[in-house]
Amino acid sequence: MSHGDYKAFFAAACAGDVDLVEHHLDAGVDVDFIHPELQSTALVAAIEEGHDDVAVLLLDRGASPTLRSPLEGATPLEAALAAGLDGVVARLS
Repeated sequence: MSHGDYKAFFAAACAGDVDLVEHHLDAGVDVDFIHPELQSTALVAAIEEGHDDVAVLLLDRGASPTLRSPLEGATPLEAALAAGLDGVVARLS
C-alpha cells in the first residue's frame, strides 16, 4: 500500500471526518502508517479525539488493533479505555 497523503489522512481522522478518511483509504493510504514527523497512528489519535465512528471505520478497514502508537505510548485499547469510548473498547476486547 501507498503511504499516500498521510498527513491529510491523519488530520481527517483527528477531525472526525469519516468521508475524508474513507477517501484517503480508498486512494491507498496505509491505515497503519506511522509518519516519521507525527509519530502517531491515526487510530489512536482518532480515539483520543473521541471519534469512535472514525475508530470503527479504521478497524473495519484493517487498522491493527494492537499497534502501539509511539507518540502516545498507547495501544488502541488503552487509548479507548482512557477516552471512555465504550463501543470501541467492546470492539477491541
